[in-house]
Amino acid sequence: MKTRLIARLRSVSFAVIAVLFAAPALALDNVKFLVPANPGGGWDQTARSLQAAMQKENIVKNVSVENKGGAGGSIGLAQFVNSAKGDGSRLMVAGAVMVGALITNKSPVKLSQVTPIARLTGEYDVIVVPTDSKIKTMKELVAELKKNPGGVSWGGGSKGGIDHILAALIAQDAGVDPSKVNYIAYSGGGEALAAVVGGHVTAGVSGYGEFEGQIKAGKLRALAISSEKRVPGIDVPTLKEQGVNVELGNWRAVFAGPGLTDAQRHELTASVEKTVKSKAWQETLTQKNWTDLYLAGDAFAKFVAAEDARIGKIIERLGMAK
Repeated sequence: MKTRLIARLRSVSFAVIAVLFAAPALALDNVKFLVPANPGGGWDQTARSLQAAMQKENIVKNVSVENKGGAGGSIGLAQFVNSAKGDGSRLMVAGAVMVGALITNKSPVKLSQVTPIARLTGEYDVIVVPTDSKIKTMKELVAELKKNPGGVSWGGGSKGGIDHILAALIAQDAGVDPSKVNYIAYSGGGEALAAVVGGHVTAGVSGYGEFEGQIKAGKLRALAISSEKRVPGIDVPTLKEQGVNVELGNWRAVFAGPGLTDAQRHELTASVEKTVKSKAWQETLTQKNWTDLYLAGDAFAKFVAAEDARIGKIIERLGMAK
């Protein structure tokens, strides 16, 4: 009798242990995102899409988003470094634009001061010309650039931003001093688009989404895209396949505060990974036409360091790092 009782207790104990190990991990209670930009932009959309997916999939119970714009993200980054130290419930969404902005704004706070968690998505620039332009190919644009750097004007976003850096990298690859690039910055995508369509600049540089409508309408000709390989659904050749050894993406990512424990970093990384693999997030990528560039952990940390060095060098050559 006693033997049978012990056997039953053992079987019950093993069953309880099995259930405990089979049970799904509990969701984080709270996560607070800082977006170092004003509402409505790419970083803000990314944070709010993460918020929606995390809550819909019950990965995090309560998620909030705070915006702190200014100086290309420099102001928000400074706030995050000071307020999120050692806090395993804080995340910041930022990206490639911040790398250049921190240098040009001479920010005392660096991206190396926060904890890289994961790269999420990216968008690639296209180089376009009006359909009636005498320039028909990327090779012809590069030839004009070599012949007369100042005579080729590029229209895009803010100085020192991804569009400007791409034009400078193309010039550098062609053997042209990047500081000689005739770059005209516009405050919004609409202004840049009007300038290109109107023939006020030789070529336009911006994310594909900015020019997509006019490309499909036949008003702009897309010469090249800045991705490593052709992007599915976008019938535009890469720079590399046309002999221009340049690749540049406007990536977006999440970072945690400084001074985290290994356990805190692991928990945040696992929560983000679970989110990007969820059905809700995959639906968001499709709806927003975002390219999935997920990269986490040490590999992402190395990527950020490499981007910081590469973009820093080109900005220095542009004379904007003084």
